Amino acid sequence: MSNKVDQQIRLSDYNYDLPKEKIAKHPLAERMNSKLLVYNEGNINHTQFFHLDDYLPDDANLFFNDTRVIPARLHFKKDTGASIEVFLLEPHSPTNDIAKAMLVAHECEWCCMVGNFKKWKDHQSLQLSLLINDKPVTLTAEIADREKQIIRLKWSTANHFVEIVEAAGKIPLPPYIDRDVSKEDKERYQTIYSHAEGAVAAPTAGLHFSDAVVDKLKDKGVTLNYLTLHVSAGTFQPIKEENVLNHPMHSEQVIVKLENIQSLLNNPKVIAVGTTSMRTLESLYWYGVKLIKEKNADFTIAKLFPYKYTDAELPTTKEALTAIKHKMKEEGVQEITGHTEIFIFPGYNFKVVKGLVTNYHLPGSTLVLLVAAFIGAQWREVYQQALDNDYRFLSYGDSSLLIPQSI
Repeated sequence: MSNKVDQQIRLSDYNYDLPKEKIAKHPLAERMNSKLLVYNEGNINHTQFFHLDDYLPDDANLFFNDTRVIPARLHFKKDTGASIEVFLLEPHSPTNDIAKAMLVAHECEWCCMVGNFKKWKDHQSLQLSLLINDKPVTLTAEIADREKQIIRLKWSTANHFVEIVEAAGKIPLPPYIDRDVSKEDKERYQTIYSHAEGAVAAPTAGLHFSDAVVDKLKDKGVTLNYLTLHVSAGTFQPIKEENVLNHPMHSEQVIVKLENIQSLLNNPKVIAVGTTSMRTLESLYWYGVKLIKEKNADFTIAKLFPYKYTDAELPTTKEALTAIKHKMKEEGVQEITGHTEIFIFPGYNFKVVKGLVTNYHLPGSTLVLLVAAFIGAQWREVYQQALDNDYRFLSYGDSSLLIPQSI
């Protein structure tokens, strides 16, 4: 199959009817009790997530996204009583590297989405009184750039920014959950292995994994790997274009370790836990392609870069990954940071991932397109069976394991 772009991918072909009552508003009492639909080479089975290990090869190579959701919603009040919400999207200054931005002290600027922005006048600062380790801290917000919604945040102590948002912010639940944040969300809208602060949405496929599930996978001999993609708010951005190729994809920061590359080279039976892990793994292949084909290649994967070449022009997966390994060894680095806006839609030829653990996604979204690219027209049967069997949908919903061909 050529990786050249088919110009006729229509949004209407990837819609389905999702009744509101099918959207999970709360997590289940136990993570691992969610339902699991297993699609394996055209056959569908229904089970419980606790039994995931029964449906994986003994030598499967699982990749998790270890990003951690930050409490990105900051609520300020004006003297008039008007409420202003500052939703942190990505760091702007003094660094745009998310990991480094979380460790900044005293002052920083972030690109934000500001609620009730028209009520917030230029040169007007907003303040929030916090208590961190029993010490009072004042957080001040100012408008640095109204047009770009860049907000300057200052605080009166040497606390790292991550401590500020932990004290001041609320977990940013997706808009379709449509309820106030509760205490349980602080724990349950995180994976148990979340580690790298910086996402504004959870990699929700991982929410089903409990310690017991992970222990069963280890006992079976499954390899567990952790990489990072900091999920951006763009993941919820609806496609508004009938020709989906015109949809602007969000760029997200990815961090991959040398040991991840070596694991991929050692064992190609790769199962991605979540669409974010899949997008990271597939982006790695294309970074390897850039290293082979371009001088001074950087780890930035543009939206349609994967559709630039025919298959005959492309290196093997092993060659692409080896190119990354060689570059990292040459530079003496153990991890690389890049940005990807890879757009995976039907016609995409998967280079790394053989199986996918994923939830059920919004109709007509980029994530439904990704699933359709992975398992073909059978995505409709998978979604219909999930609806017919009373599966819970979206972030707090149930799960699926998709294996289109024998691993």
